[in-house]
Amino acid sequence: MASVIPVIFILAIVLGLMACGYLFVPKGPQQTTIRTAIMLTLASCYLMWMVTYMAQLHPLITPYRSTKGGESL
Repeated sequence: MASVIPVIFILAIVLGLMACGYLFVPKGPQQTTIRTAIMLTLASCYLMWMVTYMAQLHPLITPYRSTKGGESL
């Protein structure tokens, strides 16, 4: 269960940054475009980080040690 804590913690940080991006973008003709770009960037970075983190915690292929050559540790 300890592996879920960093995911939720980083999610809270990203959501906070999204809220700041939404609230503090200056008014103007490109306000919606800037807001969308900021939120999509943050969401994409979070998803990439989360997929990489979860893939390291739960790999699809389990690593194994070769016993060729008679090496012993």
